[in-house]
Amino acid sequence: MEIFRVQFLVMALALALGLALALLVPSIGAERPSPAPAPTSDGVAVDQGIAYVLMLLALVLTYIIH
Repeated sequence: MEIFRVQFLVMALALALGLALALLVPSIGAERPSPAPAPTSDGVAVDQGIAYVLMLLALVLTYIIH
């Protein structure tokens, strides 16, 4: 039973080390990317969203009526 505990401890430590390396190593030498530009809206996305909602509402009402 003691061997299983040691094996479990070794595996848990290896997993923790692997996760730590996977999270830290990619960011060590990477240069910081520039921030993305602020999103702009010309109203087309809002109009399209409203159109989708109205089409969905029409679909649901048609399904309920029939």
